[in-house]
Amino acid sequence: MEIMDIIRSRHSVRQYQEKKIPEEIRQELNNYTDTLNRKGGLHIQIFYDEPDCFSSRLAHYGKFENANNYIVAAGKKASDLEERCGFFGEMLVLKAQELGLNTCWVALTHGKSKANLEAGEKEVIIISLGYGKTQGAAHKGKAASDISNVSDDSPEWFKRGVEAALLAPTAINQQKFYLERDGSLVRAKTGLIGTNLKVDLGIVKCHFELAAGKENFTWA
Repeated sequence: MEIMDIIRSRHSVRQYQEKKIPEEIRQELNNYTDTLNRKGGLHIQIFYDEPDCFSSRLAHYGKFENANNYIVAAGKKASDLEERCGFFGEMLVLKAQELGLNTCWVALTHGKSKANLEAGEKEVIIISLGYGKTQGAAHKGKAASDISNVSDDSPEWFKRGVEAALLAPTAINQQKFYLERDGSLVRAKTGLIGTNLKVDLGIVKCHFELAAGKENFTWA
């Protein structure tokens, strides 16, 4: 499946079927997680058949159902930790989508995770995982001109990247980011006030980079 097809098909899902993730898919996700942890210097962990995290009152408020599997994005404390968790966490989300699973980024509406954190590490955010009762639905978002300096004269790689960025999940669909191209340089900026802005920025940069092609530009 092409990356844009995966990106377009992925929507947030909070209600899951009572269906276990097969061992072969777990192994593929675990192996990919190991690769992402090495690349991102992170400690992303996946927990299967673990219902306690989403059995809290907050999870009920968040309308989660049968959320018995989840991903914990974590790593050593650093100024860019949240952005890296967003970037590499979304890589894992898209892999899960490719494998037929559904996901939802969850900042607050969950209980305590089973994350095994080492000294100096921090849990940043959780992602629910499983077979959705539905495939979710798209939400109305901003226009390309609202979040970038794209124009009719922009190269195709930049247009593709902006399209993918608009499809990136952001907290409460706030889309508080801006992509600015200057030749082959691209600067990604985030707003000053909002929720999980750095995580969102990492997710946006992941989408942009996958669609635009890393060979076509350099992050400024």
